[in-house]
Amino acid sequence: MLRRIGAAAGEMMGSAPGMDFDFAVPRGEPALVPADSVSWRVFKNPVTLFIGGVAAVILELAEPGVRDGVWQHSSFRTDALTRLRRTGLAAMMSVYGPRSRAEAMIAGVVRAHERVTGVTSEGAPYRANDSVLLDWVQATASFGFIRAYHAYAQPLSYRERDSALAEGAVVARLYGATGAPASEAKMAALFAKMDARLVPSPIIHEFLAIMRAVPALPRVARPFQRMLLRASVSLLPDALIDRLGLEAWRLRRFERQLVRAVARVANRVPLLDAPPAKASERLGLPGDWLWRGSQI
Repeated sequence: MLRRIGAAAGEMMGSAPGMDFDFAVPRGEPALVPADSVSWRVFKNPVTLFIGGVAAVILELAEPGVRDGVWQHSSFRTDALTRLRRTGLAAMMSVYGPRSRAEAMIAGVVRAHERVTGVTSEGAPYRANDSVLLDWVQATASFGFIRAYHAYAQPLSYRERDSALAEGAVVARLYGATGAPASEAKMAALFAKMDARLVPSPIIHEFLAIMRAVPALPRVARPFQRMLLRASVSLLPDALIDRLGLEAWRLRRFERQLVRAVARVANRVPLLDAPPAKASERLGLPGDWLWRGSQI
């Protein structure tokens, strides 16, 4: 069952409708992030990517400009599964995709964001390519993915977490997030700076309700899907969980143990059709080399 859950989560890393892509070509073309990086290890785990991605979205929806930019200009309410797969593919492309294709994809996203403007429900104007919002979105993604892997799959040293953040700088700059934190210290400083802007909203609860219902995992594993959502919330600072009214979403002790068990299985079982394996083959490496020696 643990392997089935990991494999199902792995499907979120592959392709989305209309966005099929073979990460094994063109042969020899490097990615934006080096293959020997911490990021390549972190992003191979589909369970912690799911957890970290949800945590990142919660943090984004807590900031009014990002919240309404996402909610007013996306198809999440009507087609959440496709949106999740497209977002997952974008993350895979940023880390594992050939540099030329990754740069083209990011440039397309930046162009699309130029059209995203509006007024928040609080009456403040926003635009998606605002530098403050771009930095926050990049920071929340890095926070979610790195912290989820560290908490549930395999502990990362402070130096490794620092390295993972620094590795993401090239991707962040392409998105226009030139002030995105490239170290643990800068991440902490940004969270402190943004704290006063993070507010509760019914949209956060609507998002979690959608994520609880979307068929991301097989029916038999659907209770575990809800547990993964609680694992996502539990990554957030305690004071922020309380402020956002998410106390009921905290993980229980036995649930934390189960989430860790599944994440650690996913950390050592190769998904040879997934982007991390195909990208490894593109660079002349064995498809399973990222999983070799992973601790459990």
